[in-house]
Order: sequence, then structure tokens, then C-alpha cells
Amino acid sequence: MKFAVVGGTGLIGSRVVENLNAAGHRAVPHSLSTGVDVISGQGLDAAVAGADVVVNLTNSPTFDDASAAFFRTSMGNLLAASEKGGVGHFVILSIVGVDQVPGLDYYRAKALQEDMLRAGPIPFSIVRATQFMEFMDATLAMTADGDTVRLPRTPIQPIAAADVARVVAEVAAGSPLNGIVNIAGPDVYALDELGRLTLTAQHDTRTVVTDDTAGMFAAVHGDALIARDDARIASTHYTDWLS
Repeated sequence: MKFAVVGGTGLIGSRVVENLNAAGHRAVPHSLSTGVDVISGQGLDAAVAGADVVVNLTNSPTFDDASAAFFRTSMGNLLAASEKGGVGHFVILSIVGVDQVPGLDYYRAKALQEDMLRAGPIPFSIVRATQFMEFMDATLAMTADGDTVRLPRTPIQPIAAADVARVVAEVAAGSPLNGIVNIAGPDVYALDELGRLTLTAQHDTRTVVTDDTAGMFAAVHGDALIARDDARIASTHYTDWLS
């Protein structure tokens, strides 16, 4: 099978391409660096031409209210090009609980992306993942102030990017789900607890202060970001990933 992996040079995309090619498929990565622009539409028709499956792993450059315009335009362009090219399966990567956090602009934008795919003309699959382990340093940086990092007690269930990419590749190589598969890491942590664990492992002397108003995850209520019983649970534990 031939796969067009749009956003195929990034953290997840590069691994998806590697996994698909290792399985004997032909996966081609596309991104701005290869001349494909999902906003202007430049290079899209050529990128998806002849592809059996399109995997869209592009992401908004911001997490604010501008992210909605990015996903609206990029999905519109990609769906139009894919329909024109006769693509039979369209896959996106989304977020566990994305439709349960209306207080976050970025989550509303990702929910819009899902809605556009469902309403579109192409059989589809949505992979929803919990928070990536690789993003913990960025999460700490968002609320860092000198020797202090402020984090809420939001429950999260971190998953390794390699595990995410493996499932995305498997789903892309299968029949369209016309629905959602949820994936998550094996352990649940309060975010402030996870911050302390991370800093200790990195021999970072900063102190984590519990602050339920700090950072973007303060907008998350309850266990919205925790996987439900139907989720596929990955094998990589955060403590093993850290070491």
C-alpha cells in the first residue's frame, strides 16, 4: 500500500513513516520542508496522488484561538485533495478527551478537525492519544518562574511517542474504522506529581508548587484526559522512559 504521511518529518510522523516502510509498505513523508503547504495547498495534489491512505499529522504552530483557523484550512485542503486523488482512507491523530475540555482553544480546534473528518467524503480513522511523554519538558517550561514550577493536580496518563506512532501505523494499514481508537500509557499521575518525578530524574533542583490555576491544564476538570476502559494501553512506563 502507498501512504502519504503529511507532517511526516515530525516527532510522530517520522516514526510512522519508518514503521510503515518496515512493514513493507511505501510511506512517503510530506511537510513544508518537502514543498507541501497544507495552508496554501501548494504541493498537496501531487503529495496524495496515487496514495491509498493519507495520514495527517500536521499541527498548529500555536495553541491559542488561531489554531482553529489552521485546522479548518488544512483539513479542508487535505480532504479536497484526497477526494480528488481517490484516497480510500484518511487518518488523523487527536487527543483523548478532546471533546471534554471546552476551556482550551487548542482542544476545541482539534475537535473541529475531527468533526470535519467525520463529515467529509472519505472513510476515516481517528487515533486519540493521551499526553506525550516527550512534551513534559515543554509543560514544565510553560509555568516555570526562576526556581519554581507551578503545576495543577490534573490527572494525566502519559504515553511515549514511539508507542503512539506504532498504533497510528497499524490503524493506517488497516481498514477504516469510521470511528475512534483511544491509546494511553500504563500509568496515571497527577501533573504536579509527574513534574516532581521528572525534575528529580533530571537532577533539576527547581521546586514544583501545586497550583490548580497554573498553565493550560488548569482548564481541565476531573479525569477528562484519562483513557476509558476501551483504550489500548501501551507498554512503556514513564519511569522507564525517563531512564
